Amino acid sequence: MKKIDVEKQDSVKLYKIRKILEELSKKSGRGTELITVYIPKGKQLHEIISSLQQEQGTADNIKSDLTRSHVVDSLGKVVQRLKMYKKTPEKGLVVFCGALPPEGGGPLGSEIVTVWEIEPPKDLNQYLYRCDDHFHVDILKDMLKDDNLIGFLAIDAKDAGWGLLHGDKIEVLAQTGSGVAGKHRQGGQSAKRFQKLREMELTYYFNRVAETTKEYFIDIYPIKGLVISGPGPTKEDFINGNYLEYRLQNMIINTIDASYSGAEGIREAFGKSSDILGDFRMVEEKKLVEDLFREINTNSGKGSYGLKEVIEFLKNNVVKVVLITDNTNLHRVEGICKRCKHFQEEIVERPQVIPKKTEFANSPCPGCNAMEVEVNEQDIVDYLELLAAKTGSQLEVISGSSEHGNMLASLGKIGAILRYNPGHG
Repeated sequence: MKKIDVEKQDSVKLYKIRKILEELSKKSGRGTELITVYIPKGKQLHEIISSLQQEQGTADNIKSDLTRSHVVDSLGKVVQRLKMYKKTPEKGLVVFCGALPPEGGGPLGSEIVTVWEIEPPKDLNQYLYRCDDHFHVDILKDMLKDDNLIGFLAIDAKDAGWGLLHGDKIEVLAQTGSGVAGKHRQGGQSAKRFQKLREMELTYYFNRVAETTKEYFIDIYPIKGLVISGPGPTKEDFINGNYLEYRLQNMIINTIDASYSGAEGIREAFGKSSDILGDFRMVEEKKLVEDLFREINTNSGKGSYGLKEVIEFLKNNVVKVVLITDNTNLHRVEGICKRCKHFQEEIVERPQVIPKKTEFANSPCPGCNAMEVEVNEQDIVDYLELLAAKTGSQLEVISGSSEHGNMLASLGKIGAILRYNPGHG
């Protein structure tokens, strides 16, 4: 049986990259003045720096004063940032920089040069420099796709089904009937002749299944491993008969005895595969959410949910693991008075962030009435990450589009497994 190598990904890091890319995709420059630099792993930074300094020289020829100063300033800022690195990070580095209007918009000339640096989740092997009216985020977006594909084939003498596990979902691709006669012959046929015909039909069916399996799992979706399931000995006959193309034969990671074949069999086989697919993110998420629900349903006192309660427990160092869906879309806005240090905070949905910041900034401090309130905001996951880091709690971001993400959404999109029952002691 083949063992699959799955590179473990940090769900919080991936969430942050995804968020930044969403934000960057929406930004557009006033001219072709937004800079994208992809630096492949192992590339010498001094080479990149000198090539960007040459670009600065070329930018002096840009006719529009504003565009020219934006491009020169942005390139300068990228160079400045790169000089802070001793060497290129292990997997490479991506820098986006440009002059963008302030939050809430502003007149021409009010743009602020902003820079973002992202360490890619996988090895970056290509160099790219672009100065454009948008940021080039597609290469990074592609890296976020889970390429650990696992194929499922659920087969018996009656029918077969094909499924695919990718990222956070299992998808049934197709199913087909076998056309093979049942085991009991019709009257008027000799047992020998019937047996011979049935074997021929089965061989034809197995060849057809092998061909479709190759089309799906080599030509269309290049899988990393194959799970074959089904009731009875048909699956073993199929595997031992070497009908599968040799690459697929070498990819079989498990065979599973199941009650069903076809589409129903795919879901059943996935349900029974958690031990072999333990490194796959979807299986990992399923286990985390099921653990949380178990604590809640058994009234152990170690299951908590709801934003306020979870944050309270985090601050009090009671939390073992925090789970939050990636589509929560909440931000924490805080206002701190520069004079008396009075502190106020509120957690709001994304569209309310600017109004809430404006409200804090334009209202007198509730502590000393001074109009000197400094306002900051952060994504809820960044906030939870800071709280979790202080107490050694684990933070996991769960895909909101998966079945287990929906289960978590029913609890308000956030839950926590606690270290102990805080109601005792």
